[in-house]
Amino acid sequence: MTILPDPAASQALLIGVHDYESMPALPAVERNLAGLTGAFTDPELWGLPPAHCVALSQPPSAQDVLDTLSRVALRATDTLVVYYAGHGLIDPHSDELYLALPGSDQERLYSALPFEWVRRAVLDPRIGARHKVVILDCCYSGRALAGGMSGTTQVADHALIDGTSLMAASAPTRKALSPPGEEFTAFSGELITALTEGIADGPPLLDMQTLYRHLYAALAAKARPLPQQRNRNTGGLIALARNRAHADHVAHRPQPPAEPSPSPVEPSRSDDRPQPHPQPQTPTPRQPPPPNAARTADGQAARSPASSASVRTRTIAVVSAALLVAGISITLALLNGARGESDEDKSKDGVTKASYNAAVGHILKPGGGKGGTLKFVSSIDADSWDPQRGYYGFVANFARYYTRQLVTYAPESKDTVLTPDLATSKATITDHGRTYTYTLRQGVTWEDGSPVTSEDIKYGIERLWATDVITGGPSYLREALDPEGTYRGPYKDTSAKGLTAIETPGPGTIVFKLPRPNGDFEQLLATIAASPVKKSQDTKAKYGLRPFSSGPYKFRSYQPGTSLELVRNPHWKPWSDPIRNALPEAIRVRITGDQNSVDSSLTSGDGDLALGATGLGPAARARVLSDRDLNKNLDTPRSGLVRYAAFPQTVQPMGNVHCRKAVAYAADRRSLQTALGGPAAGGDLAPSLLPPGIKGADATFDPYGVLKHRGEPDLTKARDELKKCGRPNGFPTTIAVRNDRPSDNDAAEALTSALARIGIKAEVERFDGARMPTLVGAPNEVRKRGYGIVLASWGADFPTGQAFWRPLVDSRMRLPSGNFNQTEVDSPTLDKLLDKAVAETDPNTAGETYEEINHKVSGEAYYLPFVYGKYVSWRSPRLTDVHVADVYGGYDYARLGVRGA
Repeated sequence: MTILPDPAASQALLIGVHDYESMPALPAVERNLAGLTGAFTDPELWGLPPAHCVALSQPPSAQDVLDTLSRVALRATDTLVVYYAGHGLIDPHSDELYLALPGSDQERLYSALPFEWVRRAVLDPRIGARHKVVILDCCYSGRALAGGMSGTTQVADHALIDGTSLMAASAPTRKALSPPGEEFTAFSGELITALTEGIADGPPLLDMQTLYRHLYAALAAKARPLPQQRNRNTGGLIALARNRAHADHVAHRPQPPAEPSPSPVEPSRSDDRPQPHPQPQTPTPRQPPPPNAARTADGQAARSPASSASVRTRTIAVVSAALLVAGISITLALLNGARGESDEDKSKDGVTKASYNAAVGHILKPGGGKGGTLKFVSSIDADSWDPQRGYYGFVANFARYYTRQLVTYAPESKDTVLTPDLATSKATITDHGRTYTYTLRQGVTWEDGSPVTSEDIKYGIERLWATDVITGGPSYLREALDPEGTYRGPYKDTSAKGLTAIETPGPGTIVFKLPRPNGDFEQLLATIAASPVKKSQDTKAKYGLRPFSSGPYKFRSYQPGTSLELVRNPHWKPWSDPIRNALPEAIRVRITGDQNSVDSSLTSGDGDLALGATGLGPAARARVLSDRDLNKNLDTPRSGLVRYAAFPQTVQPMGNVHCRKAVAYAADRRSLQTALGGPAAGGDLAPSLLPPGIKGADATFDPYGVLKHRGEPDLTKARDELKKCGRPNGFPTTIAVRNDRPSDNDAAEALTSALARIGIKAEVERFDGARMPTLVGAPNEVRKRGYGIVLASWGADFPTGQAFWRPLVDSRMRLPSGNFNQTEVDSPTLDKLLDKAVAETDPNTAGETYEEINHKVSGEAYYLPFVYGKYVSWRSPRLTDVHVADVYGGYDYARLGVRGA
């Protein structure tokens, strides 16, 4: 049970170093001490007597710190709190954490205070305090939890008392932060704000676990270093203050005449969803961050003290952003239209007034007129605009402006329904699922006015076999039509027959003959790799610089890495195309090379939409989400990706299913979700690997209780699994993560902290993302490096179980390099089930088999799914006919229109 420690029997020592002889000054640290002293001694919050809260600023030596700590600690019989803020240093030989003193520097570690000495002083058996709390706000402070290579033991794990809690401002390998222009350091500022202002929807008392989760969410919302925590026994229940935002506290605490009581807050429902018609208080919009970005604690800038009113305003904004990331219902209610949507805002076809997520499940502003220029912005160029070479998801979506396929996905559908495009109907399937016959639609022409013929479609597909020239594209059609690889491609095979698996009995008829059935073959023909190419216009490897158009737009200009402009194809006939609206007069793409410039272009109105499914960057996302006037221009589409951890079975002890299950049960999915960006920018909790939108996915299948426990770990089952795998005390392992994805790195640190609770000691190893295929994609390298856990993500190239499962679990697709079966699944049972599902022509029947595969993969714990990916996307207020299509991982580009020139 959580109780507030007796202030008369408790003591706090607050240590701070803000000025150094040979390191950058940290002026905010001095204000940290004042802010925490005020919070701890406030009678309404905890009420420590001033003599029980000792602020030790600028201690001259380690002896001064330890003498003061000993004196303060011996006086505590209930709770002892020890806090340090300043520079953190690392011993390069032992990896031990040192707390910097005024005269310390990197070259003279003996001039700093080893944290190990503080640990020993806190755990001195002569100290009678029942509860002990250590809070560290310095770079690399997470090493106090993990111990590092030196084998240093942890405060929380070796305390011979009822409860101990250790909270660190950053991960073992991350620097802390002191943002320029802010009153406090990043971590301590959030802590002081939470203590003095309270936590909306929080419990009556602010215990260490509540504080940790709140700080984690608030800091994640600002893309700042994430805190770490370790609790021993009941350490997480140690409270440091009454919750000023809790209803009981608001109702019963004395109210000064000039201070009006806060408005009540709608309580969250048990399922974390918004009430149908909530009326929350509107948070004060946060201002954009200053031009000089936040610096790390090795180069902080000072901030002028703010008034109490400004602190309160800042707090409300921060809490709003934090709740967004954490998934608290009141904030989601605000963003989903707390004002309510009147009948006048709706039409029978969609939504007429912009609001948060208005284009998800609806058409926003349907019925737009023709005209204007649609402006895309992108941080990267296409891998290739050649339809047979392009593999990026946004290329597949965008290329439909100038390419067409026999079949495609039905516009505005809430499912992945195929519909005719170049063809008059879907295929006539004969010969037990091996022959597909299509008749072409009349009136379809190239940009020169000549008709698109069956020979053009065949030639476009044949280019996929010219792998020495047409590089980088998908291989699915080659595998389906020529699994033995006998065809040499149209540049080497100049015979009249060409690829014999495709026949063209006339210009309006095309027949595909498969060596063996593939129930997803029409899905393959819906990809842009099946686009027609006019042989006389084929420039081979240079075709991506100027593709010849069969769609409503054609290339006007293209400067690789800089810009692209499309204009109308005058020979395109609207009546021949049931898919594309072709509303804009022109379509422009500006390639910036930088995510921040993309975000700036969008929010300033210079761009209408970002290409791709990366969404807004962390800084812009946090600002826009908390601003009611701006968040009406946001959607949170599903990206189609699943973010997960793979367990390579050849790296012991991950070959033991019970060791894998121990990790699955111990993982704190809520913390992982928050690290990845929260429900809005990270995604929905994933109870199993198979994501929504693919036949066989079952939203109620929850084998590890992820949804049942709302993402909380099940440590009892985790420890039981450790016993079954013969490692009751845990085991060491290494987590491999790309170094170019900050959210993945935060997730790795969150997983490390969660696993440490059951004795699994995980070290995080970061690798160059460009080397992914030859490192984590190379089984021999994975074994050599001892990667027991690999963080990754995967999305199906087309929305079926075949495209999702085969790369991940088909033993026949394990590659020596570029391997996606990173857990090295080798199961004849799964291989047979995959073959059965692929040969099935009825998608519902195939879906039943894919569901069975999902159950077997989950039962063997080959993978630990984190979230079904989502991202925060900005759409310009100028856009019309805006609709999120899950099959493209975002908006359906081909339907968009704009208002205004």
